[in-house]
Amino acid sequence: MKRRLSIGLTFMLCAALLAGCAANELEVSLESTLAEPTQAETANTEPKQESVQSVQEETPAPAEEVPISEEAPVVYMTTDISPEGLMAIYEALGTQLPEGNIAVKISTGETGSNYLRPELIGGLVQAVGGTIVECNTAYGGERANTAYHMQLAEDHGYTAIADVDIMDSDGSMTLPVTGGTHLTENYVGSHFENYDYFIVLSRFEGQAKAGFGGAIKNISIGIASSEGKAHIHSGGTGGSMWSGDQNAFLESMAEAGKSVADYMNGNMLYINVMNRLSVDCDCDGSPAEPDMHDIGILAPLDPVALDQACIDLVYSAEDGSSLIQRIESRNGLLTLEHAADIGLGSRAYNLANIDG
Repeated sequence: MKRRLSIGLTFMLCAALLAGCAANELEVSLESTLAEPTQAETANTEPKQESVQSVQEETPAPAEEVPISEEAPVVYMTTDISPEGLMAIYEALGTQLPEGNIAVKISTGETGSNYLRPELIGGLVQAVGGTIVECNTAYGGERANTAYHMQLAEDHGYTAIADVDIMDSDGSMTLPVTGGTHLTENYVGSHFENYDYFIVLSRFEGQAKAGFGGAIKNISIGIASSEGKAHIHSGGTGGSMWSGDQNAFLESMAEAGKSVADYMNGNMLYINVMNRLSVDCDCDGSPAEPDMHDIGILAPLDPVALDQACIDLVYSAEDGSSLIQRIESRNGLLTLEHAADIGLGSRAYNLANIDG
């Protein structure tokens, strides 16, 4: 495995987090040649498979420092994982929301999973007058149909802080995919068109099939209807969700995400919360316990820059080895590479710590 990581990034990030530099900016660029993916693990309704072998090096190989770019998107960051920190990171973006319906896209999570707690996100959701939106799953479980899904949303406390809309409760709508290799169409919940702006609020995490989940997964798999999820998982072939080509699935996520971003024409912002950093996602009701520290909350207007920044923070962490193994064993960084190639966003960015 060959991997290029910036020595400069590691020391600059550590300095920024310790000193709380209010406007520290740096660009990050990561290039990886990854191992072949393993067979995908099934959903939380089946036993987890633990046969994946680590393909990471124990110590990331150093690479030359990348210069700061004035043109790269800014990713704002705070280490304060609290309702106040979440509001501060949102306000740092300086976004003026339009009149109309505001969607806050989260994952409602399976019972027992590391989903975003309503006490963390409630203040932001209410401040923007948002509706929490989700779509049903395609793998069974408690979120496979609207009635059970709404009950779970209530059980997890989401209906107490906002209205909740399961966007594919009335079926799908079709979005065109431009510039894709695998998809020409993406199927999203039919209520998607009812919203004028999307706040994409994700918990960054490991993921059994994709390697990691963040903003791109939330706007692709997350906004896809039940049938759309199956379409993406199959790489656009309509075949099995679990035995399709791994790289086709990873690239299809990027293509589906781009169709959503194209349709919204800039009316989206993205926030990733980096807490409870397990190798398993909130679609897993029995996730592995986190074995690395919480990092913070990050937000830009670019989903690729956001996920790349989170990846780089994991790679820079002394205790990130388990999550790195999960990402690399699934060839997860291919999603970021393809997303940048097709124009969904930029892998280069400037990181600005807002902590005072």
